[in-house]
Amino acid sequence: MDASTLQQQLPFTLTGTDFPALGEKYRGKVRDTYRQGDRLVLITTDRLSAFDHILTTLPFKGDLLNQLAHFWFLKTAHVVKNHVIDMPDPCVTVARRAEPFAIEFVVRAHLTGSLWRDYEAGRDPYGLKLPKGLRKDHAFERPLLTPSTKAPLGQHDEAISAEQVVSRGLASARDWQRTTEAALGLFAAGQAQAKAQGLILVDTKYEFGLIQDELILIDEIHTPDSSRFWVAEGSLQRFEKGQPQVMLDKENLRQWLITERGFSGQGTPPSIPDDVRVSLTQTYVTAYEKITGLTFAGAVGDVRARIEANLKRAKLIG
Repeated sequence: MDASTLQQQLPFTLTGTDFPALGEKYRGKVRDTYRQGDRLVLITTDRLSAFDHILTTLPFKGDLLNQLAHFWFLKTAHVVKNHVIDMPDPCVTVARRAEPFAIEFVVRAHLTGSLWRDYEAGRDPYGLKLPKGLRKDHAFERPLLTPSTKAPLGQHDEAISAEQVVSRGLASARDWQRTTEAALGLFAAGQAQAKAQGLILVDTKYEFGLIQDELILIDEIHTPDSSRFWVAEGSLQRFEKGQPQVMLDKENLRQWLITERGFSGQGTPPSIPDDVRVSLTQTYVTAYEKITGLTFAGAVGDVRARIEANLKRAKLIG
């Protein structure tokens, strides 16, 4: 998608929604979630967050994330069941309500991102006991699970160990075992799809919940917001030379914030220029197209009006 189309969409980005007829509303960093009984309606907005702050919006981001998550939900349903019922609009998912674990299940195949920053600073919040002398982007022999608490909006998630998950009562030993198995199984499926498309799934986060005693995958899966993707071609050579990887995810923004604005979550977030917003959206589009093998087609216009029309068509609102 060319930059001019993205520029035209900037005035129409979806900052939030207000559909009281859908039920009780919860506003997350990116999604507006409406609950009515055991049904959820999740609307993925164009909001962009980093370091636990909502920073700006990106044109078509909601469309891209929701459709990509839907692609992955269909592709991984054999690994673990998910909450999806329907997708009446590119930004909207109708889902079953599960009782969520207050944990983000982060699976990592490489020493990069926040794990590298912890390692470099001598911190080991997950109790991994990694050997000394590893280099940035080092590939682990097998993926590692590094959980964190899921903090309320505006607060920071806390990195914790597997033992702390159980000792704090965030999950029973049985639930921790089966969520671990599910997370690693999903990650293996994601790695296989990424490899087939010339990409590397570097790390990701999952969220799970229970419907009665059934384990359910919720929220999103393998999107550029929740996952780190690298271009596979030349990746090993870049690692050996100590060069940065070619990234197709939100880490581009995090690195821009750190290097260009000196911001890593503390203090007042900086404003994001339009050219950065457009460039990052192009990265999201590239990720969507490379992962799925499909072409993304977004039409310039009022996203909220389109969603309202599709919610009416699906008889979710009057």
